[in-house]
Amino acid sequence: MIDYDDEARNYDASRGGEPRALAAADAVELLLPQGPCSILDIACGTGIVTRRLLSPERMVVGVDRSPGMLGLAGQRVPGGVVRGDATRLPFASDGVDAVVIVWLLHLLPDPASVLAEAARVLRPGGVLITTVDKDDAYFVEGSDIAQVTAELRRQYAPRVPDGSARVLGWAAERGLGLAGQTEFPGTGQGRSPRRWREVIAAGRIPWCAHATEDQVADVCQRLAELPDQDAARPDPLYRLVALKA
Repeated sequence: MIDYDDEARNYDASRGGEPRALAAADAVELLLPQGPCSILDIACGTGIVTRRLLSPERMVVGVDRSPGMLGLAGQRVPGGVVRGDATRLPFASDGVDAVVIVWLLHLLPDPASVLAEAARVLRPGGVLITTVDKDDAYFVEGSDIAQVTAELRRQYAPRVPDGSARVLGWAAERGLGLAGQTEFPGTGQGRSPRRWREVIAAGRIPWCAHATEDQVADVCQRLAELPDQDAARPDPLYRLVALKA
């Protein structure tokens, strides 16, 4: 698991910085309630997206459990961040109009407890906005990277915590339906074949962590045989869904 206190200072620069944050915030805006509302941004991290949700007619609060992340978020959203665990939010039930969860569910063994807490703090008629299918975002149809990695990703698919079918199924069981969806690019985040081999070797790819050493070695060899080893492939395209009663 990543130590987010250690990662905090370099976190934004290593994950697309302001361009990706702007794209994410613009996408979230499309799904938020219109007019005055209260918003809770769960796992707000450095607050780079949270601050872009601020407006005179909104109350926006970010929550994160990493002091390192919150130190930076507090500079971006003064007085608007709280330390807390996403599975035990320090907020009353039925208290906010919207909950935003960007790039969290894919990190969890099981997202159910986080989703349940998000639903608990929502007012009746509120909207829960979350990213889904994060790891699939890199694999556009026809991509040579997608073809090389397809079998390992297929084997891992039943384990994917933020799979859209899994999240929507959970929501349906609790009376929440799909109220909207959109996509946004991970600007500058496309990876070359060489970069893919590096992140696999660093143990950062879930669908490799559950494969055998021989399977991983085979994928890395096939990646090494692709043309244009240092040419970044298309930027990932992330998916957001809005869930509402």
